Amino acid sequence: MSVELVIFDCDGVLFQSEAANIAFYNAVLQQAGEPPLSDTGEAACHALASAQLFEKYYGDRPPLLAKIREIAHAVDYRPFFPLMTPRDDLYDVLARLTQRYKVAMATNRGKTVEELLDHFDLRRFFDLAVGVYDVDRPKPHPDMLLKCLRHFSVGEDRAVYVGDQETDRQSAEAAGVAFVAMGPVVADAHLRVTELTELELLIAEL
Repeated sequence: MSVELVIFDCDGVLFQSEAANIAFYNAVLQQAGEPPLSDTGEAACHALASAQLFEKYYGDRPPLLAKIREIAHAVDYRPFFPLMTPRDDLYDVLARLTQRYKVAMATNRGKTVEELLDHFDLRRFFDLAVGVYDVDRPKPHPDMLLKCLRHFSVGEDRAVYVGDQETDRQSAEAAGVAFVAMGPVVADAHLRVTELTELELLIAEL
């Protein structure tokens, strides 16, 4: 395998963003008059798109679900960006990878994708950034990764996807793309790193 395209998830891979995402969802729920996320809800918000999360917990109450979705769409995420912590050596690693590979992002984020690229000065590193509004189906479906492959005219056997959740692994598997797990959440991953700096050697050896 000779890698041509490296695709990154965002939350949990490029950033430690748990605090920001939880704070955002709890702000939405507070405006809706609902209690904050439970422990299981907090865990789910790192793996699911907002539409999936809201459907999971409020789908049995359609009027409330519609209200929460409307509030979430209106809430400005930018005040939560300071709660996101870039991974160690993020910019250095991305700078080196872009010299050898095409680099893309595939994330279950929606309207915040473009704002995030600008806020953290990441646009210069990514040839393409795909969010939930750019495809028909979010992860764990393969749509985002397939869009990346088509955009660069790269075969699935020439791409890797770096993610931290089971939904990321499922998306990569469905797209036929090699999966690299960041951290311990995906227990049965064949390829794994704990730091971004480990990626360069791992990818070079594939």
